Amino acid sequence: MSSIAEWITGRMARPNQQDPVGGPEVPWYLKYGSRVLGLVAAFFAILFGLWNVVSILTLDVSCLVAGIIQMVAGFVVMALEAPCCFPCIEQVEQAADKMDSKPMYFRAGLYCALGFPPIFMCFGLASLFGSGLIFATGAVYGMMALGKKASREDMAAAATSPTQMGGGQAGGQMQMGGDQHITLMEDPDVWRPT
Repeated sequence: MSSIAEWITGRMARPNQQDPVGGPEVPWYLKYGSRVLGLVAAFFAILFGLWNVVSILTLDVSCLVAGIIQMVAGFVVMALEAPCCFPCIEQVEQAADKMDSKPMYFRAGLYCALGFPPIFMCFGLASLFGSGLIFATGAVYGMMALGKKASREDMAAAATSPTQMGGGQAGGQMQMGGDQHITLMEDPDVWRPT
């Protein structure tokens, strides 16, 4: 009985895995929230993909193909987000581990790419909602890959000091053009609309 509990605990511990080397720090609620959004998106993509497949009754072949692609995309997302849903297939766990070792923008790009084709092939509420959730999951992973926003002071220092940019110029300084005005960042009243 303890081996089953350890197996379930190991499967559910995926969101707590260490970030890849050099990866951004992500809050726990984004880690779990993105996994839950991915699971919900996969469920609805499979459900509404099946609805699109049933549209073959109206002799709409493009919706049939879009439904099949949407269902496959739902299974891929479910396999990568919750491999515990496929306990008998060892390759699913290996694929999920491999994807977890990659940077987050790989997953974001994959999900966004999986979300587009069904929407364009058969535009309707079923494909828009099912594949749109997969695309939204990719967008959340994309925002997580960007990382935390810098503080206002850090952004102001980077905007006013040309030495903050480590460009290819000699000494690490970026050459400023004559048409750039640093006073815009220093005095918000100059650029604030009246």
